[in-house]
Amino acid sequence: MNTQKIVVGLDIGTTKICAIVGRANEYGKVDILGIGKVPSNGGVTRGVVSNIDRTVAAISEAVKMAEDVANVNIKNVQVGIAGAHISSLQHRGMLIRNDSEKEISISDLNKLEADMYKLAVKPGDKILHVIPQDYTVDDEPGFTEPVGMAGIKLEGNFHIITGQISAAKNIYKCVEKTGLRISDLTLEPLASAMAVLSPEEMEAGIVLVDIGGGTTDVAIFHENIIRHTAIIPYGGNIITDDIKEGCFVMKSHAEALKTKFGMALAMEAAENEIITIPGLKGRDPKEISVKNLAKIIQARMQEILELVYFEIKSSGLEKKLAGGIVLTGGGALLKHITHLASYVTGLDARVGHPNEHLAKGMVEEVNSPIYATGIGLVMKGINDAYLSENNIKEDPSQVAEKKDKDTKIKKGFSIFNMKLIKKWLADDKDFNDFD
Repeated sequence: MNTQKIVVGLDIGTTKICAIVGRANEYGKVDILGIGKVPSNGGVTRGVVSNIDRTVAAISEAVKMAEDVANVNIKNVQVGIAGAHISSLQHRGMLIRNDSEKEISISDLNKLEADMYKLAVKPGDKILHVIPQDYTVDDEPGFTEPVGMAGIKLEGNFHIITGQISAAKNIYKCVEKTGLRISDLTLEPLASAMAVLSPEEMEAGIVLVDIGGGTTDVAIFHENIIRHTAIIPYGGNIITDDIKEGCFVMKSHAEALKTKFGMALAMEAAENEIITIPGLKGRDPKEISVKNLAKIIQARMQEILELVYFEIKSSGLEKKLAGGIVLTGGGALLKHITHLASYVTGLDARVGHPNEHLAKGMVEEVNSPIYATGIGLVMKGINDAYLSENNIKEDPSQVAEKKDKDTKIKKGFSIFNMKLIKKWLADDKDFNDFD
């Protein structure tokens, strides 16, 4: 048995827990080796662990399923973090260099970035990511890569993402109780962006909207840099609750109505189309109007998209988003969701499927917006300076080709290094030390 560089992405979501096993192939694409998906069973609420035992059980089941399909022994996982506790702020830092003759170096940028982690945040929070925006050298603004330049005063603008220490600790606790180790913890919309956005879209300016079960995550990119992030504390589950109350049905029936017959634009629903669902305990079947169902869904989805639009305006980039909006997550599966998004925001919209960087194989199984975060976490791990080390049961004849393949992998994935991922998607935090 030999060890190959494979990565496991673990998406701990409100409605599902999903483990995806993948690795880079010799052509620089991601091979999906296995997947395990199970319901969260009430262990996660709005992106935050709310029941340790249920979450541990679901993680164990999902990981076991992925192990069996991929024929691997999983030890390390890349995990996403989200939830309403996530917040962000902008801050400017300054560094006075002693020697004006020496060029600005990477260590200068690292020191400026490290200073950001010393900022005071509200009690119970910790800085998760520090994302450089641009730099000013001797009062000359607008530099994105000042390394090699001469100058005494170096200033930088940073986008800083914070989250609750307790939320991160509970994620660690759940994963470690299953016998696994977290290689890295990454903000989920950043992971999703890697899976569904193209480099051209990130350059042109684009909004990623990941509509999950408990939250809607927003990430805005411009000129290959993440400029704005936000977590909206509403997702697909609140639409299910609206249907349950508005149609007087059980929650399981409400979820089925949403996924099978739901649409985001009431004007597209047929006037006289009726859905019949079984009655409770021998009662008469209940009739639901497709038109009324669509009205309930549109009302809540429009509210969520208006909150997204508020974040777009708050970012100051509303007029610089040539790429428009990419919708992903389970909520992106609603019919006519792109039309409603365009109506609310005035921007072009498309649904993001995480297939752009996948090799042939299990593409059909994972080619759905619901897997965007999990696949993005796999891609994140592949691009890290270190890779999760899991024992793969492989054919010994493959070992001879390993070195040559690794070289090609680095070349194939170079597009995700430097500007697109930067240090802010690398190992820039240590959640094992919260005290």
